[in-house]
Amino acid sequence: MQNVRTISRSIKSGGIRETEARPFVHVLADSSDKLSAVCSLLDQNFSVAGERLDAEAKLSQVPFAVVVRADLRDVGNIAAIKKRASKLAKAQRRIFLVEYSSHLSISQAYALGATHVLPGTIDKSKLRAALADRAETAPASSTSPQTDNAAETAATAIASMFTAVMLGEPIDVDGTKEAGRKIADRITEHGLSEWLTTVRRHHEGTYQHCLLVTGLAIDFGLSLGVGGTDLERLYSAAMFHDIGKARIPLAILDKPDRLDADERAMIETHPAAGYEFLKDHEKISREILDAVRHHHEYLDGSGYPDALSGESISDIVRILTISDIFAALIEHRHYKPTVPRAEAYDILCAMGGKLEKALVTSFKQVALTR
Repeated sequence: MQNVRTISRSIKSGGIRETEARPFVHVLADSSDKLSAVCSLLDQNFSVAGERLDAEAKLSQVPFAVVVRADLRDVGNIAAIKKRASKLAKAQRRIFLVEYSSHLSISQAYALGATHVLPGTIDKSKLRAALADRAETAPASSTSPQTDNAAETAATAIASMFTAVMLGEPIDVDGTKEAGRKIADRITEHGLSEWLTTVRRHHEGTYQHCLLVTGLAIDFGLSLGVGGTDLERLYSAAMFHDIGKARIPLAILDKPDRLDADERAMIETHPAAGYEFLKDHEKISREILDAVRHHHEYLDGSGYPDALSGESISDIVRILTISDIFAALIEHRHYKPTVPRAEAYDILCAMGGKLEKALVTSFKQVALTR
């Protein structure tokens, strides 16, 4: 947060006293103990106001950030947060302290509008990092609230989709496709690098990956000159491609060490699982289903789940696979270093007969210059 200086005119000492205004943070919690604990962590560095979720909503001043600590398995807590949604949305940062490190809790937090989710025991350093000076993390060119909305809308759509899968509820296909369209509009207007910077600043894990893949696939499609209908298929496939990971335990998805054979086998179930989730939905086209199921297939037949090869792999899948691999290399994860874009592109080039050479060559401007 850039320093905000306030001038306090005072008769005392017969002059003008200049004081530093601290950023305002609003804390919401589902118990007094949790509320007190979070407020005590922040009150030395921020101007803090606290409110229990079961109390009447009183938030009037727009805060720099909102910090929420609540059990998101409780439908009453979820309803209380939704009741405050329009006011919370005005805060630049919405940090959810999730006590249970499960897909459901984390995706529920993002579906409620979180920009940061910190699972498990409260880590003071991580909380303060999430609230760090926004001037240090903002992209070189500022973005308007309207363009920021594209990232938030898309992350919320992906999180809502994961939540629906885990709860056995209907998936909002139209909302997910609309979020993809907003990403396409934003990248067309502001470019790919701005999108990558924004996503990596605000989102983590599977949601960050889906947003990165969607942005890369859109920019790749634009660079190839694909038409509007094909671009819609491409960004829809990218938004849906990892939905099968909703059933993979976080302990496996985020494991910092090499996966064992059983864990690798579990990971490799996600394309077929995603296909099964979506196959009976009337608004999901055959091309999108094909991309969800086959985005880990390689031209040499070494991919999964169906060991497709050559001409059996569609153009949309070929584009999506390149975007997916590149996104996995450049994304920020706590258990692995981020690969620079130039190095990530070299890795793609070294994959030989697994990827279409002409497409990898065309991807160079997306990877390095767009």
